[in-house]
Amino acid sequence: MRIVFLGAPGSGKGTQAQRLMAEHGTVQLSTGDLLREAVAAGTPLGVRAKAAMDAGELVSDDIVLGMIRDRLKRDDAAAGFVLDGFPRNLAQARALEGMLAEIGRPLDAAVLIDVDFDILLKRLTGRRTCSLTGKLLNIHFSPQAELDACTRAGGQLIQRVDDNEDTIGNRLKVYRSQTEPVVDYYRKAGLLREVSGEGAVDEVYARVTAALRR
Repeated sequence: MRIVFLGAPGSGKGTQAQRLMAEHGTVQLSTGDLLREAVAAGTPLGVRAKAAMDAGELVSDDIVLGMIRDRLKRDDAAAGFVLDGFPRNLAQARALEGMLAEIGRPLDAAVLIDVDFDILLKRLTGRRTCSLTGKLLNIHFSPQAELDACTRAGGQLIQRVDDNEDTIGNRLKVYRSQTEPVVDYYRKAGLLREVSGEGAVDEVYARVTAALRR
């Protein structure tokens, strides 16, 4: 099973990727994790990535693709992989296809977790962390009893600085402008599986697995 997950911030694609990984024995490839690991280990690609980051530059696609390629060489990736957070644009999608073709491991599917824009805004702007327990809550979706339990115990519901509506709204607009061409790319390739990301985690997972069986 070789899959790419597509979805806006707050769509829950990371959670669904972890569920698939646990059930099928595949590895989850997070480009952020791969970058941190390579930089910490001081690999040749990690050194190049660190130099770019220290200079305030974006890490180039060829470095990220090299890290993905290296990760897929490990024995635990033999059963397949779930790629989360990459590709983010059309150029990356094309480059990824070329790299996977070179190593003989083309994608089986691209899964789009689709969530209404207004719901995404509530999921992201409503996020709060209990100052006492560190538990992640949401003022729109968490049970009121859980929110009250934090404040009654003397805790505060803390919002991250970048979880305000203007910042989140801009992130979602950028995502849409960059990702729509990627969605069309995989649709034309016959790889796209569209799944509603609204509802409980288990409900969404059932839709994901059903879509992958098609």
